[in-house]
Amino acid sequence: MAQLSDDCFAFGGPMRSIDETAALIASKLSAVQETERVPLALADGRVLASAMTAPLPLPPFTNSAVDGYAVRGDELPRTVETAFAVAGRLQAGTALDTPIFPGQSARIFTGAPMPEGADTVYMQEDVRMDDAGRVVLPPGLKRGANVRSAGEDVALGDTVLPAGHRLRPQDVALAAALGFTEVEVRRRIRVAVFSTGDEIVPPGDARGPAQLFDSNRFMLTAMLARLCCDVTDLGILADDSGLIADKLSEAASTHDLILTSGGVSTGEADCVKAAVESAGTLVFWRVAIKPGRPVAMGVIGGTPLIGLPGNPVASFVTFTHIARPAIFALAGARPQPPIPTAVRAAFSYRKKQGRREYVRAKLRRAADGSLEATKFPREGAGLLSSLVETDGLVELSEEITSVEPGETVQFLAYSSLF
Repeated sequence: MAQLSDDCFAFGGPMRSIDETAALIASKLSAVQETERVPLALADGRVLASAMTAPLPLPPFTNSAVDGYAVRGDELPRTVETAFAVAGRLQAGTALDTPIFPGQSARIFTGAPMPEGADTVYMQEDVRMDDAGRVVLPPGLKRGANVRSAGEDVALGDTVLPAGHRLRPQDVALAAALGFTEVEVRRRIRVAVFSTGDEIVPPGDARGPAQLFDSNRFMLTAMLARLCCDVTDLGILADDSGLIADKLSEAASTHDLILTSGGVSTGEADCVKAAVESAGTLVFWRVAIKPGRPVAMGVIGGTPLIGLPGNPVASFVTFTHIARPAIFALAGARPQPPIPTAVRAAFSYRKKQGRREYVRAKLRRAADGSLEATKFPREGAGLLSSLVETDGLVELSEEITSVEPGETVQFLAYSSLF
């Protein structure tokens, strides 16, 4: 596990932007060094430990891109249609034993290797058969048409995926096409998760009249699982700074990251602050984000700790913009900031300059075919329904102070955040 000094994140000064915060995380956290080999079926979402190079070209042989007839390029009809004898038939997975001689063609199907001598394929819908069983080819086709050359997709020895790449289904497909059965990846990041507060109880337990069921722990665990983390659920810790300090120290010895929810503000009942200061070092981050404050980061026995807000929407937003970059850094993954999509606003909004805000929104198709974002009708960082009933977040940069209907805004789909 990466070992950090207690003051490696310490800083003062003005409130930091989200971009500055993510950059600081990436610069301070180092990747776990342990690697493992996993079968391709289990590789989706994992981070490559070393670059993948092509042990063969793709395609490995020149083949037809369509169903049709293969011919010699130097015999292509120039001005009038010409009849060719059909010398053979090639389906995918088969090959002709003899070359195509002048005046001949071969019936060929998509993916079948080109016969020796042939370099062009006519699509079957562009030809006709005459009474003698010959194929009649029209003029006008260019030499090399409808043929996939060996290595045109990937050349032998190419670096197809770099170290630090987080594998996607299409990457797994490429690895399989190159003949790999397993890949070397960084081991999973071990994350300890717990909620704090006497006001929350686990779902299924008896709930007092002033208590809520804990939802954040389940949300964070689900998001961590989508990032291929190994999660230890430490449950709910009561508002007891001594107990929390003991649990933090215990978790730090066996995990790469500690993720908490709630109790990181400066109120009298927010015990995480005192607990972290007792077990290690806690630096409160003045992050210019809404919803999201307070957010904290600390170091416990060399293990980083991220303290997220207790309100579920704030916890969700800060996870995606602070915890997610930290997990990528620990996993050795290249930074993957979510890329927003430009859409049209169908709402009015006012905000303070100097902080980035995330507005929960739903997409709809306008009458002119454009995508537009409609704002969730209610405010509040505790409204879980606002996450369920929307499609993503409208990201309003630090410079923006207002939004009016018809203006272009940047939209982050929830699916882009994991």
